[in-house]
Amino acid sequence: MSAPEFRNGLVRWIDHRMGIFSFMHHELHEYPTPKNLNYFWNFGSLAGFMLVVMIVTGIFLAMNYTPHVDHAFDSVERIMRDVNYGWMLRFLHANGASFFFIAVYIHLFRGLYYGSYKEPRELLWMLGLVILVLMMATAFMGYVLPWGQMSFWGATVITNLFSAIPWVGESIVTLLWGGFSVDNPTLNRFFSLHYLLPFAIVGVVVLHLWALHTHGSNNPVGIDTKGKQDSLPFHPYYTAKDLFGLGIFVLFYFGFTFFAPDFFGEPDNYIPANPMVTPAHIVPEWYLLPYYAILRSVPDKLGGVLLMFGAIGVLFILPWLDRSPVRSARFRPIYKQVYWLLVADCLVLGWIGANPPDGMFIVIGRAATVYYFAHFLVLLPLLSVFERPLPLPASISEPVLKGGGAAGGTVKPMEKA
Repeated sequence: MSAPEFRNGLVRWIDHRMGIFSFMHHELHEYPTPKNLNYFWNFGSLAGFMLVVMIVTGIFLAMNYTPHVDHAFDSVERIMRDVNYGWMLRFLHANGASFFFIAVYIHLFRGLYYGSYKEPRELLWMLGLVILVLMMATAFMGYVLPWGQMSFWGATVITNLFSAIPWVGESIVTLLWGGFSVDNPTLNRFFSLHYLLPFAIVGVVVLHLWALHTHGSNNPVGIDTKGKQDSLPFHPYYTAKDLFGLGIFVLFYFGFTFFAPDFFGEPDNYIPANPMVTPAHIVPEWYLLPYYAILRSVPDKLGGVLLMFGAIGVLFILPWLDRSPVRSARFRPIYKQVYWLLVADCLVLGWIGANPPDGMFIVIGRAATVYYFAHFLVLLPLLSVFERPLPLPASISEPVLKGGGAAGGTVKPMEKA
């Protein structure tokens, strides 16, 4: 591939010595992308946009935040009342966390539907899960920083979970706390890590994109491209599509930020932290509620912790649990049905996590937890053996040219994902 000719002399001079502009031209302009990607493929770039927003707003908020138990709550109030546009920065950051998770969760469930975790994209999938885990840790620590009632008690409950780990649990909790209770050293640790982890996420995102560009994007049909007839250059086709999707996404993001800024928050967090008064119902942010429901579905503390972490851990081995040679659920009629059952199950777990752990909520939570793990550990391996997928089209262009599916066209034997 010959290097492009840049008109700007300075750009040519730098590119001759570093090759950075040629690299960007190839990866962001010429990069061949399957021509049948739908709008669900926008959510990867939307997540990247939200990561940038969170880092930029977080840097400006950190300039005015005081990580001390006697001043943290008041410093947040000062940001809201006295700092120029501080209220906007705070609400952009707080609601940005929710919209970041919305983009990532849709991105993840799109990958589940279209089999984007299958060979040769296993490492791409696992790096995406590492990003999700880092996001959860960052979000939890950020939730503690306002030092309201829900911040304090959420930190107390979640950090205490590590005490269930045999032999080393108590030492881990003491290390997290920096003492013998959630106090000023805890707040300082969480502030430091909350500031640091987004840059670790950026590093993993770079590896994620590297893995993506090695084998290219998956597509709704789930078969590999057959050359130029099945692909388009990323720019201008998908940059225009991504910008349109970004415009719609930002409308919702700004709508909540400016007109319903506390929609995703907890009223108790507007009360200063008080170790002597326990809130009636301690809940994490909405994006952690399904894991919280799984944690509470087990009577044993250690068992609940193991299942909670196992809910993410099972996703890491998913490429080896689902052995079907077909990627896309479009051609897997039974898998498509159990996929939507999984989506419904995750929504039920989120609802259970937001409610008190008693009565019918415990029963439903346990049933939903059982189905969640059964989906990955039982149903997917069985479907890999017994499901009979529909015939795949010969190329990703065929469903468009032939009027959908493989009808009327030459059917190629099922390819290995």
